[in-house]
Amino acid sequence: MKYGFTFLLVAASGIVRSQEAEAGFELRSTISAMGAFSNVPETAPRKGDPYVAGVRGMFYPTFKINSRWAFVGAVQVNSRPYFFEEFNTQGNGIRADILQAHLSYSRFWNNKSMVVRVGQLSSAFGSFLLRYDDAVNPVVGMPQAYGYYYKGVTNRGLMGAQVDLNYHQVDLRAQFVNSSPTNRRSIFDKEQYGSWAGGVGYSPRQGFRVGGSTYYGPYLHRQHRFFFPSEAAPKSLPVLAVGVDAQYGHGPWNLNGEWQYFHMNYIAIPDSIYKIGYVELRRVLHPRWYVASRLGSFRASRFAADDSFEFAVGYRPNRFQLLKVDYLALRNSGTTAISNTFAVQLVTSLDPVTIARD
Repeated sequence: MKYGFTFLLVAASGIVRSQEAEAGFELRSTISAMGAFSNVPETAPRKGDPYVAGVRGMFYPTFKINSRWAFVGAVQVNSRPYFFEEFNTQGNGIRADILQAHLSYSRFWNNKSMVVRVGQLSSAFGSFLLRYDDAVNPVVGMPQAYGYYYKGVTNRGLMGAQVDLNYHQVDLRAQFVNSSPTNRRSIFDKEQYGSWAGGVGYSPRQGFRVGGSTYYGPYLHRQHRFFFPSEAAPKSLPVLAVGVDAQYGHGPWNLNGEWQYFHMNYIAIPDSIYKIGYVELRRVLHPRWYVASRLGSFRASRFAADDSFEFAVGYRPNRFQLLKVDYLALRNSGTTAISNTFAVQLVTSLDPVTIARD
């Protein structure tokens, strides 16, 4: 379980590279449909109907130039709202995001590998983004640190460069991008400030990996909702994030967990500190059935604490489809109410489109 190039493409992008063809094109796709009943959309600012329906498509094109060079992409198209965090935000419609679009150069040796990537990249911080596809995520929701709106780690792509190294049981990664994972900025936006990220992992045996990661750099811009009057220049206010993660798989059991610490510097107000973690467990009951749960914790220096519990039952009617029945409960310590969401999600993985050239 390493962060090498092959693992990234299989786990994060769902792409299996053809080893026979010297060059070619491959497109893999995952289409999801989701229906939910929740008390969250009934509250401000959406104040809408408790029933929510949405669709999401993930498309993974790979242009293999030769045995060492390739262009890899990951494009997401979804209706809004689709993700649970969008249930309490305004707006409807269709959104498209280029999560990855990078040129890669890879070298592989016995028990060693090196990959250099340049372009649009997923953040190198944490481990959940490697399981972001609905076909890989055992439940419907995401951990509380990840998302699109004021989260510690953005799901959207960042422009920059990354180096991945694997040596026997050790994996290393280093990344420099145009903005912070806390506040993702497009290359066309003003006030872009570079951010560093990196991580290391160790796999003592097959199926078991422990790792850590970090990122550091300025995270605000002057139009940000948390940039206050009389605050110092955004480029002088860095955020430091540190995280640990672990993955374990044996027989019918799979375990994933992360704990992350975010320290956001301010001058005009006290610093903001977040501590966020989760534990996720999946148990295969039968080749077609599994159960999974995720327990999450959110603690912040200036906000009420949140605790989450998510439980899902998964069923595979065939090798292409996965049906999930899911329940999410979110409790905020500042209120006595509990947010309840029931969801059903059908995930279909399409046959890959392949054009190979020797």
